[in-house]
Amino acid sequence: MKLFELITLTLQTATTGRALPALEQALTDRAQTATFLGCWTTEIGALNQVIILRSHADAEALLTARQAMLDAPSPFGCGEWLVRMETETFASFPFMPEILAGSYGPIYELRSYRLKPGGLQPTLAKWQAAIPGRIAFSPLTAALYALDGEPRITHLWPYESLDARNTQRAESVRAGAWPPKGGPDWLLPDMRATIILPTSFSPLQ
Repeated sequence: MKLFELITLTLQTATTGRALPALEQALTDRAQTATFLGCWTTEIGALNQVIILRSHADAEALLTARQAMLDAPSPFGCGEWLVRMETETFASFPFMPEILAGSYGPIYELRSYRLKPGGLQPTLAKWQAAIPGRIAFSPLTAALYALDGEPRITHLWPYESLDARNTQRAESVRAGAWPPKGGPDWLLPDMRATIILPTSFSPLQ
């Protein structure tokens, strides 16, 4: 099963610009076994962070790459600016299409919802029913569920602008297309959203 890895790098204040060239070199290195999908900087929400999304062919490939990252004296070549490094492991919602490189933004919203215990399968079913109606208003790049930590889902939405984001979300709610009917019943109040911008070398733009 293909697995996805979301990596959050927290950098020293005002050092993101200096760290990005090293990140680009590390993430685009052909020796990497992971598939590099995207790299963003945070714009609204927690600041001084870089978000990396990559995929792995299977659990063995992910663990090998994770061990290499932990063993590296300067992870992603930006150790001198790195304050914190967090990794999360996900699987895709089974009905979602493959994540393909391309220009979809340039504004992305990364949303994460905590689920009640036992809430994954009901959530998947309700999202599968609702997503066709929701993406009539704006596309959905990724919908993932966590394989570690608390039960949770993370989803990535591209928009042309913040105004487009506000308008399209409001229109989908007014039309009754979103949120999924009964979906919020399985969510905990801990819901987070971050506006992120793709770096120049991100496959997802």
